[in-house]
Amino acid sequence: MQSAPAAPTPAAPRPKHKGSAQLFENPLLERLSHTHIAWPVGIFVATTLLSLYYGFTHGFLSGLSALGLFLGGLLLFTFIEYAVHRYLYHLPATTPRKAKFQYTMHGVHHEFPKDKTRLAMPPIVTVFVASLLFFIFRLVFGSWAFGILAGFTFGYASYLFVHYAIHAYSPPKNFLKVWWTHHSQHHYRQDEVAFGVSSTLWDHVIGTMPRARQGE
Repeated sequence: MQSAPAAPTPAAPRPKHKGSAQLFENPLLERLSHTHIAWPVGIFVATTLLSLYYGFTHGFLSGLSALGLFLGGLLLFTFIEYAVHRYLYHLPATTPRKAKFQYTMHGVHHEFPKDKTRLAMPPIVTVFVASLLFFIFRLVFGSWAFGILAGFTFGYASYLFVHYAIHAYSPPKNFLKVWWTHHSQHHYRQDEVAFGVSSTLWDHVIGTMPRARQGE
């Protein structure tokens, strides 16, 4: 017996450069879904500094090993950023529940890419995520956690800042323009590629760099 064809994935809404979507009927939840970028960036920078301070003052970090752990955490973040963006935020919306989840988590950003208040998690969620990361890293990495967590949360803060700058400001006329160009490909031409935001590393490694237009 031939199986029924899978339900088609709904087409993504066209980007709107003004306004903001309402995600929640409850006014408090709706208000909490917006945030100024300084809050989550500040929380992750503070987590980075506190992790380094505690690691050094309690003998968990020292010298080149601390640098290596920090860079390892930073590299880990770039991969997690890529994987979450590709496989979670762009989860195929094959059911109404998945469609609602995908839109709330990321689709709203594609529909309203210039909405600067929805470019990061609200502070209460950011604190929860930072705390959860600490407990997970401490459990998995032991005393190495302080260096790896510092690199990871520094990467997170950098990602948030870069992503905000891309959507809030015009592209600079220097080598930094590559970030703007890469992310614009994802938003306006090929949303199935260019998943890296703070780095194009994993797009190169995994093969999801944007295709060049003919004649380019």
